[in-house]
Amino acid sequence: KKKRGWVGPYEAAVRSGLTFIDTAEVYGFGLSEEFLKEYMQKAGNKEPVDIQVATKYFPLPWRLTSSSVPDALRASLARLGLPRISLYQQHWPGLGLNSLLNDAYIDGLAQCKQQGLCDAVGVSNFNTQRTRNAAKRLGNAGVPLASNQVMYSLLYRAPESNGLMEACRENGVTLIAYSPLAVGLLTGKYTPGGATPYGPRALLFDYDRRLKVQPLVDLLQAIGNERQKTPAQVALNWCICKGALPIPGVKNARQAEECAGALGWRLSEGEVMELDRVSAGLPQIPGVTLESV
Repeated sequence: KKKRGWVGPYEAAVRSGLTFIDTAEVYGFGLSEEFLKEYMQKAGNKEPVDIQVATKYFPLPWRLTSSSVPDALRASLARLGLPRISLYQQHWPGLGLNSLLNDAYIDGLAQCKQQGLCDAVGVSNFNTQRTRNAAKRLGNAGVPLASNQVMYSLLYRAPESNGLMEACRENGVTLIAYSPLAVGLLTGKYTPGGATPYGPRALLFDYDRRLKVQPLVDLLQAIGNERQKTPAQVALNWCICKGALPIPGVKNARQAEECAGALGWRLSEGEVMELDRVSAGLPQIPGVTLESV
């Protein structure tokens, strides 16, 4: 049932021009990749002509050598039904004892590119120094670091102040922004007097937080009204104007089509500055933000 429920969002996304699809081996313990294979086959989509697939490997404790990385990619390719993909990423840096293997993991990414298993390689949740180190080590192997996927939004702007965004620019690395809508808080759906979030979001978005964020939501709405855009579309376009590639999650076809409305236009410099100003003093959303570790 859950698998069938994602067909509509997938088809709407691709139809609307959202052709970069990001997944990972740990999402659903491989099921996400298997579902994507079925969706691609059902729609007749070809990679990379129609869509560009990105997936990620996790530095699991038993992955002890550089060769474990291309092995992990081959397993993902089997689940995806593809001979190669557009982007392969390290999901997290190795931590604890696995931190001793971080160079090996980066060497493994280089092997993936060299063996023709992917078109580009990237990392995720890497801090500033890890990003610089990865770019240098991959560069020595003749492989560019294409991306670093981290949390980034109007309500989580740490990459701007901790040096990460600068490191990405200096090394030609695209910052891929996950949670660019702050888990829905920037959509305007959750207001002090409106809908109340449920589940874990109820703890994240209590009344006090929603009240403090409302001036930013009001600004997103005002800019959207001028441009005939929604608050979500304005928030996503802000990410684009900052040089990031936002990858919002969608649950239905309507959300996919709405996200596509963030493309094909740009906020003015003044609008970006005003959004910067209003968001600067607001409490940042919590989350697992390893780029600060």
